[in-house]
Amino acid sequence: MKKDLLEGVHNAIQELVKINPPSFLKTSFISTGLAIYGAEEINAIVDTVLEGKLGLATKGYEFEKEFSKYIGAKKTLLVNSGSSASLLAMEGVKKYFDINEGEIITTACGFPTTLNPIIQLGFKPVFVDVDETYNMTPENIENALSNKTKGIVFAHTLGNPAKIDEIMNIAKKNNLFVLEDCCDAYGSKYNGKMCGSFGTVSTFSFYPAHNITLAGEGGAVASDNLEIDKIMKSFRDWGRDCFCNAGQDNKCGKRFDFKIGDIPYDHKYVYSQIGYNLKPTEIQAAMGIVQLKKIKGFNKKRKQNYQDFKEIFSNLEHHFELPKINPKADPVFFGLPLTIKNPKIQRQDLVKFLNQNGIGTRYVFGGNLLYHPAYKNINHKICGELEQTDKIFKNSLWMGIHPGINKEKIDYIGSKFNEYIKSIDKAR
Repeated sequence: MKKDLLEGVHNAIQELVKINPPSFLKTSFISTGLAIYGAEEINAIVDTVLEGKLGLATKGYEFEKEFSKYIGAKKTLLVNSGSSASLLAMEGVKKYFDINEGEIITTACGFPTTLNPIIQLGFKPVFVDVDETYNMTPENIENALSNKTKGIVFAHTLGNPAKIDEIMNIAKKNNLFVLEDCCDAYGSKYNGKMCGSFGTVSTFSFYPAHNITLAGEGGAVASDNLEIDKIMKSFRDWGRDCFCNAGQDNKCGKRFDFKIGDIPYDHKYVYSQIGYNLKPTEIQAAMGIVQLKKIKGFNKKRKQNYQDFKEIFSNLEHHFELPKINPKADPVFFGLPLTIKNPKIQRQDLVKFLNQNGIGTRYVFGGNLLYHPAYKNINHKICGELEQTDKIFKNSLWMGIHPGINKEKIDYIGSKFNEYIKSIDKAR
């Protein structure tokens, strides 16, 4: 009876989705990011709710296992956002390497939550410039090294891989940790190896605009270091000393044999870290399992969209510059970055024109975070000139490249760029 009812619910949802598709299938506005999902994901969520499992449980552990396989890491921890993943990763390396101060080499060209944990946990960021791939370079990293350097923190910007093998060689020679932010880059490869499988720790985001989503939010942090994984799990789960999975009471068989001093105490409620609650829900994990099965198709479409955009902008190369791609890199772009070359083009004017014509845009996150109010008075150091970072801050933007964009929409975007260029030429 129950099985028949559940099957009926599944069939009803499939029919409802056909009759009333999710809004992303109906909107004419070409957004920068879009969560692509259907009846399978909705049914997975419904099943989980009906099972009564809301807090992180078996679906969460299944997703962690499958995501580890996908990335090529030994362990993955599911968290509530990519930003939380960055914080957790920094807490993990800080505790494991027993470092409480020092310098971390990073870039000002990026998203705030790649940088924020460095500052929040008491380290001094040392900023280096990026190149035309929008990433920090091994040469700039080496120039910034000092006897105070403890680690390297960077993102593969908009899914375009940095020279991660060379960065890892620098880290190994100088006994540094590497936090590899892959929130925009899962699916991207460098030298045939998946981004996210290089660093001491790596982070991922499942916000709706990213390659897959977990019911709107979510993130993950991965590592091959089992001790760091254990530390991060404690920080994620309130600082709990017990490392049994949530919802799995006394799996270790020692829960009621623990003492604090001379007092017998439930090990499940013993705390060894001053931690957080950064867990997602079981509902998110259930959706994520379905989404992960679709990621190869999603990423294939992103790569095709990039090639179609590349063809269009090859005819506008005097006006716009596409990102350079390292020879060893095989990117799955999160968005299509463009840097304006033509001094006649005013970025603000261009993005207003595009928006009025139903084309969404974004700037490259913070551009140069040091110009933003939050970072005016932070303790930091700059190594060299941030010339390319400033260029991106002033002249760059990006557009969507997600699977919800088809060739017809890409051609439409190209026509609007050509229309804008003609209006600039005419105005002269």
